[in-house]
This record gives sequence, structure tokens and C-alpha cells, in this order.
Amino acid sequence: MYARPFIDSLDFARSGKQIDAEVSFAELPRLLDVLDNSQGILRYTVQGSMDAQGSPMLKISLSGECQLRCQRCLQGMGYAIQHDARLKLCDQAVLDAQDDEDEELDHILADANLDVLELLEEEILLSLPIAPKHESGACQLTEDGDRQKESKHPFAVLEKLKRN
Repeated sequence: MYARPFIDSLDFARSGKQIDAEVSFAELPRLLDVLDNSQGILRYTVQGSMDAQGSPMLKISLSGECQLRCQRCLQGMGYAIQHDARLKLCDQAVLDAQDDEDEELDHILADANLDVLELLEEEILLSLPIAPKHESGACQLTEDGDRQKESKHPFAVLEKLKRN
């Protein structure tokens, strides 16, 4: 079990602090809803900095291997997570006033008690494919699954009569 890291995001960014750590996917409850299983480790780096205008920022780098469920065959499939993000910290008034089309950076609310793992979960969930699938032709149906598919075909009975 890992200790959940909490940071004062503004102080973290202004001080240029950095966290390099890893966490088990089993410790990320919201992410478990979309994973096939909880095996695997997520390695992450969160680094605070200031941009050219003096605004506080967090740079996030994520890497790991998780198991998603293929939407074709419903079997597990390996998925490599490699994600980098730059998040600008701001207050609620700036968030309300910002124009999403203008900005190249994502904005998040500065928090004196920011849950780092919750932030990482959010970044991963936003980066995952909506409907993950194996490469074309890579899905394997079981032999029983093929038989069930044939027997459920509405004209399977007529095919048998035609052969007689």
C-alpha cells in the first residue's frame, strides 16, 4: 500500500519541487472501473515550475503498462501508458473566464491540498481510448464462441435442411 501524496500546488510550483514515484493501479479506484485487472505499476513524475509569464505550472509525466478490455472480444489487452501534460494552476475566477479555444495549456484549480493520485487518475482517464480494441485480426474467439455464433444464426436451421 502506498501513501497518498498531497501537495500545496502553488507552493510546490513556486519552489520548483518534484516527485518521482510509482503506484500500483490497484491504488487508483476510478481507473479500476475501466481496466481489465488491477495488475501493473504506474511510474510518474510531477514537477512544479513557473512559466515565462510567472504563472505556476505542474508538468506531469506518466508511464506504465495496464490491461484494458478489448471491445471486440472482451478479453484483456496490454496498453502502454506514455503521457505528458503541462497544467497551469489558476484560481476559480480565471477558470471561469478562460476561453478554451485560445489556450494550448490545460488549466486546473490551484489547491492547498491537491491529491496527486487523483490528478494522475484524471489525466490517464482523459488519455485512454474510448473503445479499446486489439489490432484488426488479433482478437481470438474461443472454439465454443464460434459454435455459439453459428448456432445463433437465424438461417442456420435452413442451411441444415438444404444439405439434406
